[in-house]
Amino acid sequence: MSIPHPEVPAPHALTPGGDRVEILGGQTAYWTYGPADAAVTVLAVHGFRGDHHGLAAIVGLLPDLRVIVPDLPGFGDSSPLPGRRHDIDAYRAWLTEVHATLAPEAVILGHSFGSIVASAAVAAGLPTSRLILINPIGAPALEGPRGVLTRLAVLYYRMGARLPRRAGEWVLRQRAIVRGMSVAMAKTRRRDLRRYIHDQHDRYFSRFADRDVLREAFETSVRNDVRAFAPEITQPTLLIVAERDDITPLSAQRRLQTLFPDAESVEIPEVGHLIHYETPGPAAAAITRFLAPSAAGTR
Repeated sequence: MSIPHPEVPAPHALTPGGDRVEILGGQTAYWTYGPADAAVTVLAVHGFRGDHHGLAAIVGLLPDLRVIVPDLPGFGDSSPLPGRRHDIDAYRAWLTEVHATLAPEAVILGHSFGSIVASAAVAAGLPTSRLILINPIGAPALEGPRGVLTRLAVLYYRMGARLPRRAGEWVLRQRAIVRGMSVAMAKTRRRDLRRYIHDQHDRYFSRFADRDVLREAFETSVRNDVRAFAPEITQPTLLIVAERDDITPLSAQRRLQTLFPDAESVEIPEVGHLIHYETPGPAAAAITRFLAPSAAGTR
């Protein structure tokens, strides 16, 4: 049994086991939360190596919104995209079709790697009214505060790709590696919250289809960032950024905001790249305010 978040009840999906839809020839699994007749629908994209569980704490604090959270292709319960390399063009096309198929009216939300996918799709014309980015990748990962660790990660994924398949996948699913990443990323000193974070990573960070999907997704995550897409995004955009982010420092997040034609930023103190686990309350409050009818009317 998974460890519950110490502050937030788990949201209840309309279909507990999720639903399935064919997208670009593959099967995309998705979960829908909140009232069917909600005034606002949000389509949320999770981060690298995770699945829909990663956004559960934030979703649990948005009970008045309808929130749809798919698993990225090749992660969680979603199949890889057949015959396609999982690069930024594939992810952009995937999200655009998911949006058109499941909720053409939905606001787009992306966390971490999901911020790259979301920004790429919206910049290319995905017709959303607003965009929300949590822990956006606002600078090259190799240049972040933990650039050395990112370079080690590059070597790790390359080794997993070059070893014989069985040995490579064993290395890539190593629990010790996942736990080391989890320990490095968590900023909270609360033992109950750290237990929750480590349990989430232990359970869900090795649910990838195969090493090829994982390697391609990782390469996409380090070769792209939100800066390239920001100038083309005219929709009102909310950036929810962390004071101690290990991937994009706060100074770079502030520069990123200036690249959007219409963006505001909420800075959350004493947290790093795990806003979705450590500070879901402030993130959900910022989202609720941003999507409120009165806020929409001022833009």
